[in-house]
Amino acid sequence: MGRGEGRVAPVLKEQIKDGKINLVAIVNTHHHWDHAGGNNKLLAYPEFKGKPVIGGKDCEGVTKTPKNGEGFTIGEINVKALYTPCHTQDSICWFMEDKSGKAIFTGDTLFHGGCGRFFEGTAEEMHTALNKTLAAVPDDTVVYPGHEYTKANVKFAVSVSQSKAVKALEAFADQNKETQGKFTIGDEKKHNVFMRMDDPEIQKATGETDPVEVMTKLRELKNNFKEPLAKF
Repeated sequence: MGRGEGRVAPVLKEQIKDGKINLVAIVNTHHHWDHAGGNNKLLAYPEFKGKPVIGGKDCEGVTKTPKNGEGFTIGEINVKALYTPCHTQDSICWFMEDKSGKAIFTGDTLFHGGCGRFFEGTAEEMHTALNKTLAAVPDDTVVYPGHEYTKANVKFAVSVSQSKAVKALEAFADQNKETQGKFTIGDEKKHNVFMRMDDPEIQKATGETDPVEVMTKLRELKNNFKEPLAKF
């Protein structure tokens, strides 16, 4: 869910009324209020009552928490739960596939060109989440993060990497306000500095070579990053 039922429910109700959406379930990536905070209020509406809430154990109103790697279907969509604890310990990325293609909804774990803060976890957990769990997803899987943070992420990325892939992401973000769903897991492996722990350029920027230490330092650099002032 988005930022509270006050904004989400009226839109959903109208879409359902017009036959544009067939709501069969509510799926959350993690428990933070801006993702799951409207579940109970939403379910109070007759149109949504009784719908399953699928997510991590700490999500508001959750009725089903799949096991890591568990597969199930929502309508005609095949879904697999991929546990990615770090941003929160209940973070789950949802790999989905139907006849039209593959997609993964990554919440606040993976962003285009970046990753979420380690609020409830460690650098080792984020390294595992990004560079083992999500890196194993098919490269042609389209990524849908929980927020539009690409422009800010790439400003940091270019401070530690001048690769062609990072520069291309920078150019795209400069020219496009919306970037959600425009990149795949394969793209992220190329332009996301948090998925490039073995890149000599990233290792040089962090002063580390061990993947977990690179992740630790890279996140510290991002947390403290201040955008350079424009030159006139």
